[in-house]
Amino acid sequence: MVLMSLEDFESAVDDALDSIPDRLLDMVDNCVILVEEEPEGDDPELLGLYDGIALTDRGDMWGGDLPDRILIYRGPLQRMCESEEELREEIAITVVHEIAHHFGIDDDRLHELGWG
Repeated sequence: MVLMSLEDFESAVDDALDSIPDRLLDMVDNCVILVEEEPEGDDPELLGLYDGIALTDRGDMWGGDLPDRILIYRGPLQRMCESEEELREEIAITVVHEIAHHFGIDDDRLHELGWG
């Protein structure tokens, strides 16, 4: 387990976002990325969650009033890692994974691509 301050964890999320090409990030629409301590529900080891309507599922009637959310869960990520380097890598993978869901890429395809 690796403990990282909330400030450092949020900085690692920012670093992960900085590693994504601008042309791709520019296509992210009406989406906010948040750090949460723990996931709600039945899966205490969930690393991240995309909560919204993927760009590929938005039709002409989509209003987009509330932003989609990408939640990155600090507790499970810290518990699964044994070094700060590994934690930063897992944060980056989780951020990319959840942004991919925003673009309509499902878990099966992400696993095929090595982002599972």
